[in-house]
Amino acid sequence: MNVFIGGAWPYANGSLHLGRVSGLLTGDVIARFYRLTGEKVLYVSGSDCHGTPISLQANKEGVSPKSIADRYHEQFRACFTKLGFSYDFYTRTDDPFHAKVVQSIFLELLEKKVLYKKAVEQTYCINCDRFLPDRYVEGNCPHCGNIARGDQCDSCSSILDPLELHHRVCKLCNETPITRLSDHYFLSLSSFQDKLDTYLSKAEGWRENAIHLTARYLEEGLQDRAVTRDIDLGIDVPLEDGGGKKIYVWIEAIIGYLSASKQWAEEQGDPDLWKDFWSDNEVKSYYVHGKDNIPFHTLLWPALLLGLGDLHLPDHILSSEYLTLEGKKFSTSNNWAVWVPYILDHYDPDAVRYFLIANGPENRDTDFSWREFIYSHNGELLGAFGNFVHRNLVFVNKVYNDRIPAGNMEASIQNKLEQLYINSGELIKQGRLKEALESIFSLIRSCNKYVDEQKPWVQVKEDTEACKSTLFTCVQVIVNLSVLLEPFLPFASNKIRQFFDLPASDIQWGYTELFAGHEVGPIEVLFQRIDVKQMEIEVEKLKAAKGNG
Repeated sequence: MNVFIGGAWPYANGSLHLGRVSGLLTGDVIARFYRLTGEKVLYVSGSDCHGTPISLQANKEGVSPKSIADRYHEQFRACFTKLGFSYDFYTRTDDPFHAKVVQSIFLELLEKKVLYKKAVEQTYCINCDRFLPDRYVEGNCPHCGNIARGDQCDSCSSILDPLELHHRVCKLCNETPITRLSDHYFLSLSSFQDKLDTYLSKAEGWRENAIHLTARYLEEGLQDRAVTRDIDLGIDVPLEDGGGKKIYVWIEAIIGYLSASKQWAEEQGDPDLWKDFWSDNEVKSYYVHGKDNIPFHTLLWPALLLGLGDLHLPDHILSSEYLTLEGKKFSTSNNWAVWVPYILDHYDPDAVRYFLIANGPENRDTDFSWREFIYSHNGELLGAFGNFVHRNLVFVNKVYNDRIPAGNMEASIQNKLEQLYINSGELIKQGRLKEALESIFSLIRSCNKYVDEQKPWVQVKEDTEACKSTLFTCVQVIVNLSVLLEPFLPFASNKIRQFFDLPASDIQWGYTELFAGHEVGPIEVLFQRIDVKQMEIEVEKLKAAKGNG
């Protein structure tokens, strides 16, 4: 089986904050897991360099949109690397290869009459003398009344057209825009109503929020959506009478999953290799994103794929809820955020990964607080996991001259480990990462209890054979933890393998046992304790920065 994993494409208009990353980390865990099982994995994503937020930021700074996109694309790449994301291919939407694929698909869909042209009213600002991109228009959502952008309401998740907004204003000058006719191309989304109804009815592996929101749209009846815009930034409509129009960012961004796959194949030296992850029935696909992106992945993207024909539809829709910060919504404009470059410069990346998985917004909104982050690091990573590894390997080095002693594996613990591979693996496949991680840490806590009960520091004096078996068992647990935790905590897992001089290429998902006499190399601590005073320091920094974004 081949596994395709598509991670949502962040807008390259500002630094990543933890709220954005919390919904993306799921993809990396799943990719790492499937590689350990021996499956072929293609994990792709990239930076969205055409979004209106980039134009807004460029206007604000008085620079070109490309300079903004370049800056944050490189920052994203650095952050994802530091955080351990294992993308097989990470690209950007202003790459010429992507544009070529998008334009080719546009023409194919037009030929198949999935796209059609019609004149429509568009918002136009007389004061700015321009048609307004969706995100340049703000007003009240017609469904819930809250302030919304012209493309989507964050409060009720409705997909919008700017003309639907009440009390519309131009974000650039705050004037009320008028409407003017303009020719545009539309996706015949309504023609896919029946097929998408059937698709949803057979959906497995979707999170509840994706099921409910998609069902709501289908019950309301699908409306055709414009796929072009009168904007400056984006991919040109590939027609002689295109009129300088651009392909709508959301349409071309989701096509990025396919274009990235094709570009990856080109760079592998086999241009047809992408088909193994898109055209074969023996494919399982995962799409990982925040809940605000649900309709684009469950309706628009499947409709485009159905229109193209013979391409694999999304299997697993893993749409996260929101992460809040100290009880409040992340706000980039107010600088109420924990920025990823900052936290990675000051804290262990595995600590960030652990917290965002163990306490992340998998099925409901959750909160990041510095207090809980530091307590989880000191208590779970250092106190439970790090302490178990360090106390036992130091004992082996000291008492058994850096060699695994010749003992017998505790049968009950071996059984737990073997069952844990099965159970946690199934949970990971389903995107239930919090449960999978908790099951592994439950074993760690029970093994710490086992050591406390066996008391090897006493056994070494009173029953040497029992002591050898205790330490032999603990070493096997540690070796297996380096596999079980590899998808979640890759840096600590790699350190453990280095203690035993085990090549990363040799590990696979399943119980493993090192022989007696195997050398245990120099040991270092996996995690450093964080001074609890940092809680107050970080919260004060956060409060001081608020409003200075």
